[in-house]
Amino acid sequence: MPRRSFRAKAAVKGDARSLSIAAASIVAKVTRDRMMARADLAHPGYGFALHAGYATVTHRRAIEAQGPCALHRMSFRPLRQD
Repeated sequence: MPRRSFRAKAAVKGDARSLSIAAASIVAKVTRDRMMARADLAHPGYGFALHAGYATVTHRRAIEAQGPCALHRMSFRPLRQD
């Protein structure tokens, strides 16, 4: 993929200062939650619908018990095989 450069400016607390950023944040969260609910159906036992993919204690215990599934990032330090 070609590398592109463009100007960008960080918007600190942007969702509180911009309706479009706030809306995009809501859309992203709802989309993520729906994806995780589907992942929970496809890969039962990991609790994806509950923790939304965050490395909670419950999630890490499920990985220890079942091993990682195709959705897990193998670059995540606890899973990485250096």
